Amino acid sequence: MSVRSFARLAAGILAPAWLLFSALPAQAEVNFRSITSPQGLEAWFVEDYTVPIVTLAFSFEGGSSQDPQDKLGLAALMTTLFDEGAGDLDSEAFQIRADEVGLEMGFGASQDDISGFARMLSDEREGATELLALAVQSPRFDPPALERMRSQSIAGLVSRSRDPNYAAGQMWNRALFGDHPYGRPVEGTPDTLAAIGAEDLQSLHRSVFTRASLKIGIVGALDEKTAGEMIDAVFAALPEAGDVQPVTDATLTFGQDLAVDYPLPQTRLNLAYPGVPETDPDFFAAYVMTELLAGSNLLSRLNVEVREKRGLTYGVSGGLVTLKHADALTIGTATNPENVDQALDVIKSTIADMAENGPDPSELERVKHYLIGAYAINQLGSSVSIAGAMVGQQVRGLPLDYVTERESLISAVTAEDVQAVASRLFGEEPSLMLVGPGAQADEISSAQP
Repeated sequence: MSVRSFARLAAGILAPAWLLFSALPAQAEVNFRSITSPQGLEAWFVEDYTVPIVTLAFSFEGGSSQDPQDKLGLAALMTTLFDEGAGDLDSEAFQIRADEVGLEMGFGASQDDISGFARMLSDEREGATELLALAVQSPRFDPPALERMRSQSIAGLVSRSRDPNYAAGQMWNRALFGDHPYGRPVEGTPDTLAAIGAEDLQSLHRSVFTRASLKIGIVGALDEKTAGEMIDAVFAALPEAGDVQPVTDATLTFGQDLAVDYPLPQTRLNLAYPGVPETDPDFFAAYVMTELLAGSNLLSRLNVEVREKRGLTYGVSGGLVTLKHADALTIGTATNPENVDQALDVIKSTIADMAENGPDPSELERVKHYLIGAYAINQLGSSVSIAGAMVGQQVRGLPLDYVTERESLISAVTAEDVQAVASRLFGEEPSLMLVGPGAQADEISSAQP
């Protein structure tokens, strides 16, 4: 796959598309090691010769939260241009060279970070590393490439603007986060994208692409010495520090009712409750509790009550949202418009029961075993997912032995812990959004896409 096509798939370090590549055989254990390059760059490393592939993942602090208000989408637009020319290579020359050395790479922007990855054959490592270094250190942001990618981004926004779920998502973020940068669209708007020039991209690149906030994960068929040399070749020439602006913690607003009236076959229900940061002592109790209530399997309580017993939906899902400056617990489902009130009543009564009575012991043990066993499959099944997991742990401030620590912390969660954290989080009235035909809210907030 060429760098051009692959780059479009990568939306961030943990993008699901990455899991399709570099599959590794089942392993009982993956050992993360901390290494330091000859020029002092720290990275996490897994040496693996299963396949002759080297995968590098990395992240810099400073995503869309750094976008100026009148140039929203700046960070996201920048991530589309790293394979559109760098150093002395224009877009076409860069693409030709990438195909010659077999370099696959992608970049993505979140609210908090700009992340990237690269994948290459070990015997093409030298040429691929040189090309990746050009992209990281010296992107060109040439006017023709900028205009082409801007046009593509705007076309995508225009297309998504016709989707009521997109409109609802924008409203949802604004309602929860208010004036905080998290309430703004990561991808920007047609007007703000049109205002972005090459000098804006260059300025953001100088501010964000620095050694100070760099996190690196490297996996593959190379030894520690070679890994350190490769890291230096790509990143050592970057400035030590930049000009990332501080972002305050968000204060989420709960207890809101919002609606988007739109003629869809089903009405979508989304609920948001307070969440728990990963540094909180109750985090793993909340993690287990969320899986008990609204996990990805049909045995979760909400799936049993709303889907299996009453046939009101095809499924209920939920999870903890842990951003750098905000935390939430979200639950979502879809149902026939005439069943909205019943489905919502069942969801709320099931949640209230968890807060009042906690989980059944056998139910709790089943979920804990699942969460422990599924992690290795979901996060450690390929070189790309391993590299991404290592970077993700560093970004979130988690220890090198987190995989082992995580297992023991999940195992230690008791029914009393789950009940207590459910009581804590569900004690506040959630924000609710409905998207569908005739959707109405008491305090609005209705919108027509």
